[in-house]
Amino acid sequence: MVIVFSALSIGAKTHNLPVEYIQALVIADVAITVFFAIEIIIRYLATNNAKKFFSSGWNIFDTAIVIGSLIPAGGSGVLLARLLRVFRVLRLVSMIPELRILINALLKAIPRMGYIALLMFVIFYIYAAIGSILFENINQKLWGDVSISMLTLFRVATFEDWTDVMYETMDVYPFSWIFYLSFIFLTAFIFLNMMVGTVLEVMGSEHERYRAESHGETEEGGEPASRAQIEQLQKELAEIKQLISRR
Repeated sequence: MVIVFSALSIGAKTHNLPVEYIQALVIADVAITVFFAIEIIIRYLATNNAKKFFSSGWNIFDTAIVIGSLIPAGGSGVLLARLLRVFRVLRLVSMIPELRILINALLKAIPRMGYIALLMFVIFYIYAAIGSILFENINQKLWGDVSISMLTLFRVATFEDWTDVMYETMDVYPFSWIFYLSFIFLTAFIFLNMMVGTVLEVMGSEHERYRAESHGETEEGGEPASRAQIEQLQKELAEIKQLISRR
């Protein structure tokens, strides 16, 4: 709730508000900053081990945001201070497990997606070179060189008025539609689905890892949850004690 209120207060400051509201928001900003500072200190003291505390990337993330929020909002650093306070809303990611799973999955999928992006770049470059050779005389602004052609192809891949580009070249080369359709088929259908599939695969493994950790299992899974076993044994022991006391 404090994180959400912090985000709303930052957004409210962008509006033309009366002076008394601005003063109230300033006081609220100070209170939120103090609240976050106390919260991160309590978490640090509760860990009893600085190395263990900073071994978690999320703890480092929260600490960096809190330290950034401590920069005074006045003077020459007012712009930097306001920008750093905007990032406090990102603490929702570290507080909500489901959001942490999404971010972890995205970060772990980046290396795999990098190879797909590299292959996409190769395809873009080949089609850009072909487009620049064939269509340069038709429209110099769109196909003047390889770099401009790649930007035009990005427009085609995002379906931003791509038919206008295609019909312009079809007036000179009637079969140029093959060039565009094959490019769209490769980029928008095949490579994009490959990226989505990679993210979903990693996200599934992250969900399984989180489920295993929350139940006390190993990352490989399949082993019984030790925490659940202890609770079950404690429950059975309590029932046995009740039976003995009744007798």
